[in-house]
Amino acid sequence: MGRVSAAAFLNFALAVALAPLLQGVIRRVKARFAGRSGAPLLQSYRDLARLLRKGAVYSRTTTWIFRLAPAAILALTLWALALLPAGGLPALLPFQGDFLLFVSVLALARFVLVLAALDTGSSFEGMGASREVAFSALAEPALLLALAAAARVTGELSLTAMTAAAGAGAWAASLPAQLLVLGALLAVFLTENARIPVDDPNTHLELTMIHEVMILDHSGPDLALMEYATALKLWALGSLLVGLAMPARGGAAALDVALFLAGMLLLGLFVGVLESSIARLRLSRIPQFLVGAAAFAVLALVLVLR
Repeated sequence: MGRVSAAAFLNFALAVALAPLLQGVIRRVKARFAGRSGAPLLQSYRDLARLLRKGAVYSRTTTWIFRLAPAAILALTLWALALLPAGGLPALLPFQGDFLLFVSVLALARFVLVLAALDTGSSFEGMGASREVAFSALAEPALLLALAAAARVTGELSLTAMTAAAGAGAWAASLPAQLLVLGALLAVFLTENARIPVDDPNTHLELTMIHEVMILDHSGPDLALMEYATALKLWALGSLLVGLAMPARGGAAALDVALFLAGMLLLGLFVGVLESSIARLRLSRIPQFLVGAAAFAVLALVLVLR
């Protein structure tokens, strides 16, 4: 039990420490495609440290909801992260049915984010909040159905046991379903993390922003907490995708962790290449993109229920 607990804490510590680095990998790849050297890989850490040294500014129209939101969102994201295994390492807080809580905690974090945006009284942030809620209504079912299909294939209701069973060859007889699940999870990964083709995390154009517009009024340490929570969410959904896409195990704990980290690096490279190769979708096309992801998840569930 002690060894399991140590491995679980190692998993959680790796995620907490390395999450901003994944953002740095994506930015560096995009910079290379644009012909620039790009910011250092550790730039996200420097940005967080700089924001923590600044003071926070609050509008007189905001209430305690706005001030509490950054800490609440970070706490909820950490909670979701504690439910995820990685590279053969168990989750920090695993239990039967934890995949349902994982989806619910991420949804609750979004709810708090939307409340904070609406609390500013800004129609600009309200626009972003309405878009976030509309698209999440399509993304969350796709995520839940994809995890339900994975649970059906593996016969497990815990994310830790689910990925362990996938590593033991549970997907061998259900390759089409696995590909559909991975396609749905990739679409959800891009949507939930405000990545192209759904959103551009580097834009500040009024007509295109979704996530960034909701955090414009945050500053200083509050903005640092929001940005760090964003990095953790990117890592959490990425580790879920990598855990199901690369279920092979090396047989040794150190090798398993190395394979997982290599998978996360490949995911960062893939996202960087993808965002450098395609354009952002028009807002009217995003629902179709998410409906397609949900259709993939439904089809995967139908295949595994036959």
